[in-house]
Amino acid sequence: MKLHIKPLFSLFLLLTLLSFLVVFNCSNSDDVTVTQIANEVPEETDPETPEQEAPVEVGVIRDITASALVADMGPGWNFGNSFDVRSRDKTLWGNPLPTTRTVDAVFDRGFRTLRLPVTWGYNMGDGPSFTIEPSYFDRVEAIVSHALEKGMYVIINVHHDDEWIIPTRANASATNAQLSRVWSQIATRFRNYSDFLIFEVLNEPRHVGTPEEWTGGTAEGRSVLNTFHKTALDAIRATGGNNTERKIMIPPYAALISETVWNALVIPNNDPNVIISLHAYFPLEFALLATDPDWGSTEDRRQVTDLMNRIASNFINRGFPVVMGEWGAIDTIASAEARETHAEFFVQACLSKGIVPIVWDDGGDFGLLSRPISVWEFPNIADAAANR
Repeated sequence: MKLHIKPLFSLFLLLTLLSFLVVFNCSNSDDVTVTQIANEVPEETDPETPEQEAPVEVGVIRDITASALVADMGPGWNFGNSFDVRSRDKTLWGNPLPTTRTVDAVFDRGFRTLRLPVTWGYNMGDGPSFTIEPSYFDRVEAIVSHALEKGMYVIINVHHDDEWIIPTRANASATNAQLSRVWSQIATRFRNYSDFLIFEVLNEPRHVGTPEEWTGGTAEGRSVLNTFHKTALDAIRATGGNNTERKIMIPPYAALISETVWNALVIPNNDPNVIISLHAYFPLEFALLATDPDWGSTEDRRQVTDLMNRIASNFINRGFPVVMGEWGAIDTIASAEARETHAEFFVQACLSKGIVPIVWDDGGDFGLLSRPISVWEFPNIADAAANR
């Protein structure tokens, strides 16, 4: 039998149905799992970028070794001189505020790892709590979330906090106390993220302003640094959840490429999920000091190959995977062609040993990407860095 419903009654049923749907949706808006992360991007981080569907299942910690994870990472790019600025004003060093649009440009260029250096000291309260500002966490997390949604690995760290990270016995107690509080907060904030998020406990820990700052430090400094690594690792693991198995990066003194600092490095708790972090602006005269504009000779290549062999012998062959957290060549007197040749060889030398190379981009003398307009100023070097 066919039913006939009067128009007003039909309208009443329609309104009732719509009201039910609204109430149902609102009542479920807060019903999210603990592994879900916010996709909302604060206004200052580029609200115009559309949300991306997550290609990886957020919250999963895979049953893989640290070496297997490093093998999966792929070459990376440093979001340098942004969140790591030594000021509350994160534009002080000449770059715009970090945006998801920049992350998109980096991903589209072929990079699959994003290292996000963060300085926390200018956005935290006094001790003993050393509370990090929630709004600052929000800004950092917006970039982290967006990169993870694109399927990238992300590394966050404690970067230019040298004012309170001082590797001496006299300062060890105060530094360890603050480091524990800082990493407890960071780890808690990001506890439910997948293992595509990696914590790097320190950047280039060293005693700033001393004669030994860049020459390997002192025996005391190298020993105290090991206590910093253990403090940070213990704080992270204590937060539980995904952080009990998360991969953690630790550097030797100043992240140097020197057997002196490598031999002094102690893996905290013999933790199997530790990755070694090194920095190599190599050779110094070409890559950092800008006293030699030429690179590419047979001897130049032999030196890079020898460096990679030393790294492999000291770490990789002993079961400790390595991430080259910073490398690059300064744009002052060297030509773009020489820098491109260097980048191509350096990246291939890293990859041949299973080392993940993450190029340093500070938006200045090491700049590859113009962040205000998302245009690659040195596309060929960027392609070489991304192994494209």
